Amino acid sequence: MRPIRPSRRAVERGMPPRLVAGAVAALLALAAAVALISLQTGSSQADEGHHQAAFGADGDGAGQGDVGPVTDVDREFLVKVRQAGLWEIPAGRLAQTHASSEAVKRAGQHLIDGHAKLDQLVREDARILGVTIPNQATEEQQQWVRDLENARGAEFDRLFANVLRASHGKIFATIGEVRAATRNDLIRRHARQANQTVLDHMEVLEDTGLVEPETLEEVEKAVTR
Repeated sequence: MRPIRPSRRAVERGMPPRLVAGAVAALLALAAAVALISLQTGSSQADEGHHQAAFGADGDGAGQGDVGPVTDVDREFLVKVRQAGLWEIPAGRLAQTHASSEAVKRAGQHLIDGHAKLDQLVREDARILGVTIPNQATEEQQQWVRDLENARGAEFDRLFANVLRASHGKIFATIGEVRAATRNDLIRRHARQANQTVLDHMEVLEDTGLVEPETLEEVEKAVTR
């Protein structure tokens, strides 16, 4: 940029040098502001273009072909993850008030924290991929919550550890199958996060020392059919 010099007319009219310098500084500041606004506008437009390319021009998942097809198995997986959170978060909260074992309360807190994050992810992915997910757990899952509501102390601890461990063992096998076969990048990411969450929950449930052999036998029969 060429330096801005005071005009000959200004000098001839005897304009004070300090006033001339101030005018020059103001012009330079204005030029810098214009350049910054132009740069920010270009960056914003580039980001918007990237978002539209990934998820469609209207941002509603119309461009899901970029992340891969969504199969019936993928849809069912998202539904199951959503339903798991709808009953396991309430079960985790019950553990804080109904359990007598600190290990069971700790496991309940892991359920609350893990499924809160997973539920946010499943709602985001379902929206992007255009998958309808439920707002209620299954009838069987709702019955498990009712059973836990009616239990206290040692009875609650035993029921909580075994019902939740059986449920997690079955969904853990499903996650592996989905991850192995899906062609959708979002489902792959979701399966990875779900796998880590469910594994953590199985481990804290086992740490209670209350999981019975019959529970693991039930899981084995379910996943080897």
